[in-house]
Amino acid sequence: MGPHPAVAAIRLAVRRVLHDILTEHTPVPDTRRAPGIGAARPSAPDAERVPAPGTRRTPTPTPAQRPHGPRPTPLVLVACSGGADSVALASALAFEAPKLGIRAGGITVDHGLQPGSDLRADEVVLRLTELGLTPAESIAVTVGRDGGPEAAARDARYAALDAAAERLGATAILLGHTRDDQAETVLLGLARGSGIRSLSGMAAVSGADGRYRRPFLHLDRQTARKACMAQSLPVWDDPHNADPAYTRSRLRHEGLPALEKALGKGVVEALARTAQLSRDDADALDAWASQAEASVRDAAGLLECAKLYALPPAVRRRILRRAAIEAGAPAGSLFARHIEEVDRLITGWRGQGAINLPGKVVAQRQGGRLVIRQG
Repeated sequence: MGPHPAVAAIRLAVRRVLHDILTEHTPVPDTRRAPGIGAARPSAPDAERVPAPGTRRTPTPTPAQRPHGPRPTPLVLVACSGGADSVALASALAFEAPKLGIRAGGITVDHGLQPGSDLRADEVVLRLTELGLTPAESIAVTVGRDGGPEAAARDARYAALDAAAERLGATAILLGHTRDDQAETVLLGLARGSGIRSLSGMAAVSGADGRYRRPFLHLDRQTARKACMAQSLPVWDDPHNADPAYTRSRLRHEGLPALEKALGKGVVEALARTAQLSRDDADALDAWASQAEASVRDAAGLLECAKLYALPPAVRRRILRRAAIEAGAPAGSLFARHIEEVDRLITGWRGQGAINLPGKVVAQRQGGRLVIRQG
């Protein structure tokens, strides 16, 4: 008799991600055979071959330069809060990783926002150790105030996870975000009016070098909880997740149920599907903007207003946003309304003055050029 269907589902999701990680971080073997062993002798030495246009040539290493011994075993960490989603993820990682020759560890972040949070973090470390994950660590962080409590806690958490990955040499960190979390993220983006990139929600792969992986984005929250119950895994329900003081909590317990009551079941699935479609569109527009940017700059590198005007608004505004960030505007503080004001310098020029942007960045039109710099 096989595992419970929920357990099988989470294990399959994790197995697929681990296979992706192995594929991405395993070098392609050199299949060339030495002359005289069934292979034709090359017509010219390697050093004389001309690489295809657009490719970067990597010199063939000499025998002395080739690494000796087995390749280091990759380390994959799970970020575990003790909640059902991340505990289910930790259990699946502990089960699947050894079968693929992957080392598996776990990290829990103590935000220090509740009494006894340090003791709870120690309990999570104990659970991770019992699952066979090593290293298993707790990291205490100080949560600031920038952007509100939820954003500040998120920033502190990711900073701690990034530091742990660097220190431990981890290839990837698994996060337990589910399809329900994705639906909530899409609705929050919709409420902010932040555009299609915000509606694309969370990516399955994100972070530096694809560090963060989210195997459960196609699974609902109940599947993770059922998997924990089937394996008799204790979980902790964070009281903040039910606290109406937090926007996401209100959305989870009031907003989404109201939408499902009004529109019927399937809202969560539809929102998650919207996220993927939006991400595909946003990626295509980002690529278009990246290619078009060079064509709208003059010899001095300044943006030419007439050429910007000729671009589709979605492409033009992406170029403007990128230019503002490069000038020093914090990406997290740069909203759609800021870019719309800068865009009016292109599309609705009436001699208006400079536009002040976050990070003390100023955008103004001068002689047919758009100048974005520190003010």
